[in-house]
Amino acid sequence: MSEIKPFQTILYATNLGTHMRPVFRQAINLARIHKAKIIMLHAVAPIGTTGSAILSMYMPGKEIHDIEQESMQQVIETMRERLKNYCAEEDDICKDKDELIDKIAVSAGNPADVINHYAETHGVDLIVIGSHTRQASGHTMLGSTARTVTQHSKVPVLIIPNGG
Repeated sequence: MSEIKPFQTILYATNLGTHMRPVFRQAINLARIHKAKIIMLHAVAPIGTTGSAILSMYMPGKEIHDIEQESMQQVIETMRERLKNYCAEEDDICKDKDELIDKIAVSAGNPADVINHYAETHGVDLIVIGSHTRQASGHTMLGSTARTVTQHSKVPVLIIPNGG
């Protein structure tokens, strides 16, 4: 039986939704307990061939790659701004955020695939993700991203109820 070691790198997967605070709070608390670093990750849908065709028609002088990079940089800025606003409201949670948050990242692709790939390639020890529950026929269901991440992850996944 292998020894259980503290987590060193925690991947906090966010969809930037309004119900992500409990998930972020849990990631911060775990990082404190384990003296771990947090990587904040958001996956965006790629532009795709149809989107590329439309963009090239309306913006003929711009490279699609440049547009994608600019968009991802804007998402990172949005994540930083939301983090700043959240921490202004929840000072007790964020007092040591600068030591805990190692990186803010955005990657294009299917969210579950992006999360699992990022975890594998960045030495992540734990993935923290929201449940993204929805009511369907009176039953609470686990969101498709959380379900797929847990099915394919090679590292532990902590699913936090977020009531979203």
